[in-house]
Amino acid sequence: MNDSNLHPVVLHHIVNTLEWNGLRPLQQAAIEPILHGHDALLLAPTAGGKTEAAAFPILTRAANENWWGLSVLYVCPLRALLNNIEPRLHTYAEWVGRRAQLWHGDTGQGKRQKILEDPPDILLTTPESLEGMLVSTKVNPREHFANLRAIIIDEVHAFAGDDRGWHLLAVLERLERLAGQRIQRIGLSATVGNPAQLLRWLQGSEADQRPADVVAPELVANSGRPPGDVTLDHVGSIPNAAKVISLLHAGEKRLVFCESRREVEELARELRAHEVTTFVSHSSLSVDERRRAEQAFAEARDCVIVSTSTLELGIDVGDLDRVIQINAPSSVASFLQRLGRTGRRPGTLRNALFLTTTSEGLLRAAGVLRLWTRGYVEPVLAPRSPRHIAAQQLLAICLQESRVGLNVWREWWNGLPIFDEHANQIVAGLVESLHLESDAGMLFIGPEAEQRFGRRNFMDLVSVFTANPEFTVIEGRHELGTVDPIVLTRKVAGPRIIVLAARSWQVTYIDWKRRRCYVEPSDIPARMRWAGDAGPLSFSLVRAERGVLLGVDPEVTISKRAAKALEEIRENHHIEVSANGLVLLREGDDVHWWTWAGARANATLIAGLSGIADDAQRPDNFRVRLRGTEAAEYLPAALKGLGWDEVLPFVSPAALAGLKFSEVLPPDLAVATIAERLADHDGAKAVAAEPLVWNVAT
Repeated sequence: MNDSNLHPVVLHHIVNTLEWNGLRPLQQAAIEPILHGHDALLLAPTAGGKTEAAAFPILTRAANENWWGLSVLYVCPLRALLNNIEPRLHTYAEWVGRRAQLWHGDTGQGKRQKILEDPPDILLTTPESLEGMLVSTKVNPREHFANLRAIIIDEVHAFAGDDRGWHLLAVLERLERLAGQRIQRIGLSATVGNPAQLLRWLQGSEADQRPADVVAPELVANSGRPPGDVTLDHVGSIPNAAKVISLLHAGEKRLVFCESRREVEELARELRAHEVTTFVSHSSLSVDERRRAEQAFAEARDCVIVSTSTLELGIDVGDLDRVIQINAPSSVASFLQRLGRTGRRPGTLRNALFLTTTSEGLLRAAGVLRLWTRGYVEPVLAPRSPRHIAAQQLLAICLQESRVGLNVWREWWNGLPIFDEHANQIVAGLVESLHLESDAGMLFIGPEAEQRFGRRNFMDLVSVFTANPEFTVIEGRHELGTVDPIVLTRKVAGPRIIVLAARSWQVTYIDWKRRRCYVEPSDIPARMRWAGDAGPLSFSLVRAERGVLLGVDPEVTISKRAAKALEEIRENHHIEVSANGLVLLREGDDVHWWTWAGARANATLIAGLSGIADDAQRPDNFRVRLRGTEAAEYLPAALKGLGWDEVLPFVSPAALAGLKFSEVLPPDLAVATIAERLADHDGAKAVAAEPLVWNVAT
């Protein structure tokens, strides 16, 4: 292998330590733009060598340009992913006399102090930990971050799709101001539908002034139908799925994805009943419990690990033979992440087996696969109107600087669009509510912020996502994970049994004040409930499901029983779809408009059709309930006369509670922020332009 652009020591170790014959196409293509200091988005499937594609040229720059001190940040959305990457990145860094170290929520105080006294060259961390360092009284951020030159953001699509992305960009703008120089931004991502747009978002406030490149040679080479051996099967129940898994692929290592924690626990119990060596991973298990399961799985053969999306990102669980999907994920992007777990060995193909247990799961799977076979991937879009992040950042900068000028605070973010035309109203609201105080033209932390966020050194302020208040489950001295309070409060006959880590546990004591639940092993079977397992579907996916109902099968292997079940689904739903337009279905006195548009578009339609749509309904993904036949007659005229861009869905108090920092915004801005995020104006406009077809239920 010969690439004179990489540092000779890096090349030496690639050949002699890693024993590579050459670089992958992504790794080769990334060298030139990164060495030239360009911002970059590196796209490749899971296990496509993205970390090395960024690390090798960055280490070359560090050695060639004599970077010293803390000069590179490596940011991930998950601590477990950081833990997984750190040994590898540290080894690469040592090749050129550099060090890489971890700093996140699990890093002990002693290790943190050593890092502050002798910073590594590369720091692996999370955005929340970065924010924590900026506002900590134990860190001098102007000294600690003075030499920053580059940041590598792994799984950048996972950040960009929610508020953690806006928070990360805001922190980056502050870091650039502290460092007094531009920080090169390199994003690593699986396939997305809008790479150029994602890269511009990643560049932040100076997107028009910074050179940038999307690097995705493998995706260009594989344009057209994606490669992969995919089978769609229908088994009708979780016990049947367990039976199929136990009989198929003996001797192989299988990763099974489920769409809820309940399904994970139920399937894992059934597999163990079939004497299949089974491990479990989901977000309600403790970190230690997940880590033990993932390590045991990585070292074993002829076994199964059952997981929610916790194993969707690039955490290494060893060499997989097969991915099995129970029902379907809610996006093509998610499926691509999962499919990419297989086919890593030379001569093997990426593969996935769908085992659907319900008619809804089969239709969803067929819809996802129909989109996938067409080469479609959803665009990653940052959430609209991050005004609550703007409020959080104003509080954070006052913590970082002690006080900041009322007329100069905007300079910290250099025009980053988290601050819209309501920025001054947000500042005034923070001052009025005593979260901030204003004196002599300066802003500083007020008593309400001290009281609300001051505990644990303002840790609640640096975390921008809201977790459900759950109870920690403890057996003896061992923490198993967490459960939703509803599991502990609903009435039960006999002992209270919960399921966690694919085992039954009897609750022996609940410490309500400390939110702890003590348990002991039990042989009594039970089913678990968790909150938040379902969400709205995209316009594109629901429309793909409609296409399946209209007779279009995905171009994958479909088992005989899946094909038969699809025909039954089409027969059962034929009255709800028409190739000639969207169906208005009269069922007695009720009229349902089958929009097939997703919950956000339907929420927008309901809000815009006051007096025609039933305002009391909860928006679903498939239809809108109208106010009877007479109201439906006015629908065509109403659709033509509306300007959909101005329509905002109704916001419930429960939705406000789910937006962290909403309480520090003026109430009208908090409501507007959520309403704008609930809306799908493009979907509503597409529906409004389509013809209508009347059907009558018989």
